[in-house]
Amino acid sequence: MTPRARRAFFSLAIFFTVCALVGSVMQRKVGAQSSEDESQIRDNLKTFANVYALVEQNYAEPIHGDKADTAIYDGAIPGMLRVLDPHSNFYDPKAYARMQEDQRGHYYGVGMVIQQQGNKVYVITPYEGTPSYKAGIRPGDVISAIDGKPADGMTSDLVAKALKGPKGTHVQVTMIREGQPKPLVFDLIRDEISHPSVDLAFEIRPGVGYIHLTQFQETTGQEVIDAINGFGNLKGLVFDLRGNPGGLLSQAVEVCDHLLAKGQTIVSQRGRAYPDQVYTAAQGNDGKTFPIVVLVNRNTASAAEIVSGALQDHDRALIVGETTFGKGLVQTVYNLSENTGLALTTYHYYTPSGRLIQRNYSGVSLYDYYYNHAGALPSNSTNREVKFTDSGRTVYGGGGITPDEKIESPKNNDFQDQLLYKSAFFHFAPSYLANHTVDKNFQVDDAVLKDFKSFLTSQNIPWTEPELNGVLDWVKVNIKEQIISSQFGQLQGLRVLADWDPMIQKAMGFLPEAQALEDTAHKVLAQKAEARGTASGTDSSRR
Repeated sequence: MTPRARRAFFSLAIFFTVCALVGSVMQRKVGAQSSEDESQIRDNLKTFANVYALVEQNYAEPIHGDKADTAIYDGAIPGMLRVLDPHSNFYDPKAYARMQEDQRGHYYGVGMVIQQQGNKVYVITPYEGTPSYKAGIRPGDVISAIDGKPADGMTSDLVAKALKGPKGTHVQVTMIREGQPKPLVFDLIRDEISHPSVDLAFEIRPGVGYIHLTQFQETTGQEVIDAINGFGNLKGLVFDLRGNPGGLLSQAVEVCDHLLAKGQTIVSQRGRAYPDQVYTAAQGNDGKTFPIVVLVNRNTASAAEIVSGALQDHDRALIVGETTFGKGLVQTVYNLSENTGLALTTYHYYTPSGRLIQRNYSGVSLYDYYYNHAGALPSNSTNREVKFTDSGRTVYGGGGITPDEKIESPKNNDFQDQLLYKSAFFHFAPSYLANHTVDKNFQVDDAVLKDFKSFLTSQNIPWTEPELNGVLDWVKVNIKEQIISSQFGQLQGLRVLADWDPMIQKAMGFLPEAQALEDTAHKVLAQKAEARGTASGTDSSRR
């Protein structure tokens, strides 16, 4: 069999495997298919195979291996799955490997985030404690060669692939840094690179902890527990789930288990193909409680909504921010041949009060579903499912988690968008540091602003004094964040942003309300415990 025929064969084999798996899951628990249904499925698959053969043999241009894969991977399979729902998804080998890496939270390499801008690949940030960070690589460095091979024209994917490798192996990376007359050569030894889901955890105010959680991966539950225990005697916690797309359900359950009382329901799953399942807090918080404000926005989704919904339904946390994304579908990931995977929706999840958070996606394009969903949410409560928290507060289902207190995300104007699009702050930092030294007390004063204005002019980025003055605080904090990150590491830069972030500042203002909610939750739990005790005593007397 020729390589071309072999690739086509494997592509078709994967397609038929996906079809069989989808059909198997959809038919399970519904009884046996009729012979007529089975015959129709066979005829449909045969029709597809005939169409594919005709296209491959007669298309105006030769269909080589990559194009054949694309027809299946990016065309036939996604097209079939999108008819079902927006979240069932097929992963080709590259995407499947990336998904597994994200879930594990670690890989083997040198530990830096890179990005292609034009025909250059820049270092965005080296992760702290990694080989690249220890070697002195900085944000803004341009990768010019890897192991002596020029990187000109290489995509960021190709560069990333070249930098990864077995633990303990060497890779030589040549960098061009602004202000340095010669390229810098770094001999890096690859290591296990941890990518924690808690990227920032610190005491943002005396006694008040702040945790930012980026996603739910295999280590998330323990990371959150370690962060909370590291604060000591907490008087309050701001738990930031903005932009968190979700991840592993098991880790959402583990996070809730540490914050709720033992035995409280966390989430339930209901589907056709598998038995329903209810998750409860198995360990519980041992009575160690503190007021919690959970900060969410329109991009808080899936597992992050499970956590938000469970804490809200049990009156354990005050939810503030924007209505969340509204993803209440649970995907099971099936490993297919050729290192591919299928994420197939097999359940709907429900919060403890019985809310289905999933947004309606009927008749909505995939683009609008993901990027223009705010307008699709019900504008008022009359069209939404009504449920109640433990203490009787009204909550709504069918369109994300509605916050208890609304805080709108700041909206950028055109000038701000232009500065970000041009990566103005990112490129200014190495330019400034090439001629200045800074310490951790660095502040953006008039002299720094003057340099920034000159830099914008030199880069042909249009600006006016009124435009700058209109968003001056925002400009200053972004300059400071980039310079502090370059000089002292990403974590210090993230702290700069968190200390300034207006949504975080407003969230901290709701801690008294969160405390009142926590007091109410204690009373409800005490009343339920008393009721169980009374019922138990009554049963004993009857015996």
